[in-house]
Amino acid sequence: MKAPLPRTLRARLTAGLVALLTLACLAIGVTTVLALQAFLIDRLDQQLAGTAGDFAASLEHGEPPDADDDARGQARGTLGVRILDGTVTAAAVVDEGGSVAVDLSEHDKSALIAVPVDGRGHTVELSALGQYRIVAAAGRDGDVLLTGLPLHPVEETVERLRLIETAVFGLAIVITGIAAALWVRLSLRPLRRVAATAAEVTARPLASGDVAMPDPVPDTDPRTEVGSVGLALNRMLTHVGDALARRQASEERLRRFAADASHELRTPVSIVRAHAELALRNPDGTSADIRHALERIQSESRRMGTLVDDLLLLARLDTGRLLAREPVDLTRLVIDAADDARTAGPDHRWHLELPEEPVVITGDEYRLHEVVANLLTNARTHTPPGTLVTVGLTGTADQAVLTVTDDGPGIPEELQPEIFGRFTRADTGRSRSSGGTGLGLAIVQAVVSAHGGTAALTSRPGRTTFTIELPAHGPQHQSE
Repeated sequence: MKAPLPRTLRARLTAGLVALLTLACLAIGVTTVLALQAFLIDRLDQQLAGTAGDFAASLEHGEPPDADDDARGQARGTLGVRILDGTVTAAAVVDEGGSVAVDLSEHDKSALIAVPVDGRGHTVELSALGQYRIVAAAGRDGDVLLTGLPLHPVEETVERLRLIETAVFGLAIVITGIAAALWVRLSLRPLRRVAATAAEVTARPLASGDVAMPDPVPDTDPRTEVGSVGLALNRMLTHVGDALARRQASEERLRRFAADASHELRTPVSIVRAHAELALRNPDGTSADIRHALERIQSESRRMGTLVDDLLLLARLDTGRLLAREPVDLTRLVIDAADDARTAGPDHRWHLELPEEPVVITGDEYRLHEVVANLLTNARTHTPPGTLVTVGLTGTADQAVLTVTDDGPGIPEELQPEIFGRFTRADTGRSRSSGGTGLGLAIVQAVVSAHGGTAALTSRPGRTTFTIELPAHGPQHQSE
């Protein structure tokens, strides 16, 4: 049965590091053992070559030397063998007291006789003595002299090194495995923070309500893999947070719009109902009360119709419905709108600042006229009599800029950020004394945006300026 593989990244990384270290230690151990063994055997070969068969030459008399003079200077365990005509005539080994003859088996003799006379070391396994390193040299009497040294010291030294390396490398692998596990755990801590942040996001109610995104992860170094993941997660959190904030703001605007629209429609509908009931209760259809009731019904019906038209226009623009694309002479349009405003507000002072050449752009003339008319109506309605209203127009090859400036009391600072919102009024109450439904500037913003332009406001006591910037060639689409 195969051992289960580690599942977690931390376990896999730790196991990989330990495996690599084990392979490295194994390679180092094998290499050093083989290198030491080859080095020691080479030293034996050099030692054998230095003796030049001296001890083996002393065996030419056919019997082992009875004095230790011939074994002088020879290492203990040195083997000397004389071979004449393919027969081992003498064999002796140096011990503590000198040299002693050794009884070789037929297999040992055959192995010694097979050693080539080339002056190089060869390993021979002898049943009586163990492994020996043998060098064969030609004698002066036509014989072959073999000199050998035991390999047992080399084997002991190599085995000792093998045991030491096993212990040292085993301890190093254990210590390194523990250190690697701690280091990998520390290194993956940023990744755990990323995972915790992602899990926190999934636990929040993203489907509805005002959702606050968790704090971004601090690990955002793009030079590291975890940092790149953290940076991508933070960007995703930012986009998700912005999308949720826009959704929440849209839902709030929708609720506020529905409430305001209901309120705006309730008033004229109630008035129409009341006057209609009054007219129905009076049997005299020619009385002054009936005439007044019908006039009020007509007035409120018109006002309700205007409100509905404005709401439909905003809904049409919200859904991206296309506007007309045709050449529009803004100069003529501003002059006409200013004449209408002068007629409606004779107690205001009206001033035009127009270029000598007509300013022509591509757009929807009817809607652009509505923009200018709404701005002038706004200036007339919300400023006292005698206010100077200046309408300016400039044009280039790329855009047209329309400004409406008045020297009235200005717009409250807290109201300016929402001035282009729907049902926004300077008076927070529901009084109709100032006229309007609070949709005029919202329509201005929507129409200008549909033309690819921008609408902006700057206001302080004594000077309020609405600035409309429109591209000369309009939005890149066709009319319906």
